[in-house]
Amino acid sequence: MLEAAFWGVASAISLPLGAFIALRWRVRRRVLGLIMGFGAGAMISAVAFDLVQEAIEVVGTGRVAIGLAVGALTFFAGDVFIDRRGGKERKSVSGEQQEGNSKAIVLGTVLDGVPESIVIGGSLVVGGGVSVAIVAATFLSNLPESLAASVGLVRFGMSRGRLLGMWFGIVAISGLAAGLGYALLDTASPNLAAFFQTFAAGAMLTMLADTMMPEAYEDGGNPVGLFTVLGFVVALWLHTFD
Repeated sequence: MLEAAFWGVASAISLPLGAFIALRWRVRRRVLGLIMGFGAGAMISAVAFDLVQEAIEVVGTGRVAIGLAVGALTFFAGDVFIDRRGGKERKSVSGEQQEGNSKAIVLGTVLDGVPESIVIGGSLVVGGGVSVAIVAATFLSNLPESLAASVGLVRFGMSRGRLLGMWFGIVAISGLAAGLGYALLDTASPNLAAFFQTFAAGAMLTMLADTMMPEAYEDGGNPVGLFTVLGFVVALWLHTFD
């Protein structure tokens, strides 16, 4: 369980790293868009080969489809709730987050990251070792999100200490979620474990389509497509080490 928590923290440590970069340097939006596109491709690959493919081998296509649908609908409902409270632009690399929505940004980041963290912890049970592809993809997707949100929050008066404290708090939550994922799947039946995997996969795919990929293309332009494919290929290669 401690190992699972460690990998959950490792995947989320890019959140305070992104804030630190935002406080020290000005990074071009195009660069961030390309990073986000690469991370999206890596995440799609990880979902396909580390979650869905393994679940199909256990429970078949029909039950996998149900798990994906439930996860997607759950994330969609949570995302709509958070968007209406000011968290809609949490992944925007323009720094255009609205004043006073730090709580919504925190909730949105947690909503984005919890399924990934649970999967990271669960991969130690299901696969016998951590999913390197999902850890890498999560790390990359968190970086531009944190940088973007940090720019907006500092612009509207949040202190640097409070900002970094917020991101480190989310890192701690990610570690706890990864530990929870390990605990849940360690005692779960193969069928239930497969459901957890596909539930998380549905939530992650919905997040990618709803927030991450549109922002990546808006700021990175046409080359984002190439970087997305590159991320997919790199994650596929990392999958061979799982």
